[in-house]
Amino acid sequence: MSTKTAAAAKGSKSAKSEAKAFDKDTYMRWFKEMVLMRRFEEKTGQLYTMQKFGGFCHLYIGQEAILAGMITAIRPTDRLITGYRDHAHPLVLGTPSKHVMAELFGKMTGTSKGKGGSMHYFDKQRNLFGGHGIVGGQIGLGAGIAFADKYRGEDHVTLCMMGDGAVRQGMLHETFNMAMTWKLPVIFIIENNNYAMGTSVERTSNVHDLSTLGESYDMPGLGVNGMRCEDVHEAIAMACAHVRAGSGPYLLDIKTYRYKGHSMSDPQKYRTKEEVEEYKKQDPIESVRATILANKWAKEAELDAIDEDVKKEVEAAVKFAEESPMATADELYNDVYFEKNYPFEKD
Repeated sequence: MSTKTAAAAKGSKSAKSEAKAFDKDTYMRWFKEMVLMRRFEEKTGQLYTMQKFGGFCHLYIGQEAILAGMITAIRPTDRLITGYRDHAHPLVLGTPSKHVMAELFGKMTGTSKGKGGSMHYFDKQRNLFGGHGIVGGQIGLGAGIAFADKYRGEDHVTLCMMGDGAVRQGMLHETFNMAMTWKLPVIFIIENNNYAMGTSVERTSNVHDLSTLGESYDMPGLGVNGMRCEDVHEAIAMACAHVRAGSGPYLLDIKTYRYKGHSMSDPQKYRTKEEVEEYKKQDPIESVRATILANKWAKEAELDAIDEDVKKEVEAAVKFAEESPMATADELYNDVYFEKNYPFEKD
């Protein structure tokens, strides 16, 4: 099923008329969520250059509308699994920013006691199942989580997120086949920022419309404008309804753009500064800000105050992380295995 982007199907609308579909509280939440993601990542980039922590570091700046639109379209009990560009995911799920920051610093107060770092965030309480460093490795795991929910008869949807580079892995096709065969309650979401590290979508495959990748398995797909919270929310809400009805998986190709490099070590020679600036004209934070102001839901000063409060929160998170304890040697073997007392004797 070949599809067009959700945004193209709607046509252009004014900020006032478009906002009728969503209320003030939703737009204010989108604004705060995206500002928190943006300021956290800006500070993360700064701290990385100061060598406050090491390893790889992949920033989410520019892609915030995907998670903001997602969080208002799903239930708190739904599951989320993603790749290694994952700092913003726990933030939007409600993980305190101080614990997200502490994980970057490798501290005991981090979400995984500092053992995961930048690429491996987990939060069992909020159903975040990672943060995975192996390209495409989370695709099969996402289907497995969905299988477990279906097996137990639980009404949850798993959102399995990946980059446009990960879709070239064989794991995707094996998983799509099984997920459709068993009608698993999973939404596969491609956070399509145009580049797999430094290689454009056009150079990696003859198929450029990634929403069609599930066609040979009869998996429905849709292209979505990922620079707009409105489009993302509507697409994910629609896909959730499809999945909860027992109709099986859905594929969303959410087109977005990262303003920074693939990682902090990326010189970005594969794209022009003009290209980046052109995408920044579609900045999701500024779009939501404009809608809020056009509907007189808040004044500039109020939005600026929210921004300042977020900056203070991020600074407090840095202070918390720096003052938190490092792991000791006796922590090395903890959390390696899950121990359970079985109700029967072992042979």
